[in-house]
Amino acid sequence: MLVFKHNQSQIVEREVYLYKNNFMAISQALLVRCDSNCELCGTNKAEIEFVVTPKDGDDVSEMVALCNTCFSNLELELSDYWRCLESSIWSPYESVQALSYRVLYKFKDLNWVGDVLNNIDLDEDTINWALHSYQKPEVHMDAFGNVLTNGDTVVLTQNLNVKGTNFTSPKGTIVKKIKLVGDNVEQIEGKINDQVIVILTKFVKKG
Repeated sequence: MLVFKHNQSQIVEREVYLYKNNFMAISQALLVRCDSNCELCGTNKAEIEFVVTPKDGDDVSEMVALCNTCFSNLELELSDYWRCLESSIWSPYESVQALSYRVLYKFKDLNWVGDVLNNIDLDEDTINWALHSYQKPEVHMDAFGNVLTNGDTVVLTQNLNVKGTNFTSPKGTIVKKIKLVGDNVEQIEGKINDQVIVILTKFVKKG
């Protein structure tokens, strides 16, 4: 998968990339659902079966039928073109709602877009699906923003009082072969004085 900067103006580029590299002819089931019309603009002929990430397209409910024009414009900053989403966001199909919301959100600072987003009442799961492209993955990082991985070596950036023990780990202590705490990106585990302890990532520097 391509990695893009976390910039709202680029949210759909990754999806366009995924589509172009996972091309599928538009299915009969999707054509029937959309009556052969694009599910965003509602006027042009549907030509493209577009999977709304992070879904994998196993079911037609995860797809949107697009015309070539709407598909091409996903990559462009053409806010006026997307006035059609004022209608499509009211679609009875969740995938169409999610993609409409996702594209509109890119222009959320425009008054007319803000009005649409404020007035629409979508299911919370649909909104989360729509905003998935904007979310930054949570990762363990040291005090200087370096990404930590299992097995890394770190250095303590300050003296640490180790709870439940009678010693203090001094600044500069090297901790080898750390283990990431799976449910908390602010914590790692490491061995100091032969004891495995939990260390806050904000107090370490990647070695």
